[in-house]
Amino acid sequence: MPLIYRKTAKGLTEIETRAHRLPPRLRSALILVDGRRDVNDLKPLITQQAEEALSSLAEQGFIEAIGSSTRSASPASASAPAAAAATASKGGNDFDSTRRTAVRELNDQLGPAAENLSIKMEKASNLGELIPLLVQGAQSIAAVRGRSAAEAFAKRFGVG
Repeated sequence: MPLIYRKTAKGLTEIETRAHRLPPRLRSALILVDGRRDVNDLKPLITQQAEEALSSLAEQGFIEAIGSSTRSASPASASAPAAAAATASKGGNDFDSTRRTAVRELNDQLGPAAENLSIKMEKASNLGELIPLLVQGAQSIAAVRGRSAAEAFAKRFGVG
């Protein structure tokens, strides 16, 4: 069963301050760890030596295992973030949940290229601050993944 990791306090501090000056490969992997995706979900997003990167982050105390997934990797697992995002955008969840879902979706779509925008989204404290960042996210997705992916992202979060 694949492990599920989450950021520790040290990992969250590193995201905000870059105090430990992680190499770009490890920093990108750290950003992708969210406490929901298991190792099988993270491997395609971490382009080089995913297991080694996660192991190194865990050994250094940036992430910790919080359990293991009981499912195997399947195409259905890829739609879970989209379903969560749709629920959040319909008002079923609070602002924090919507923000987390948007960050996760942006990271899923763009991988490490989403780092700067993801950090800005995580710092947003209200919907007024988040909406322009969602629009920017849709524009970034359009540039990398195409117009249809961008439109789906914008529709999911009510900005398009």
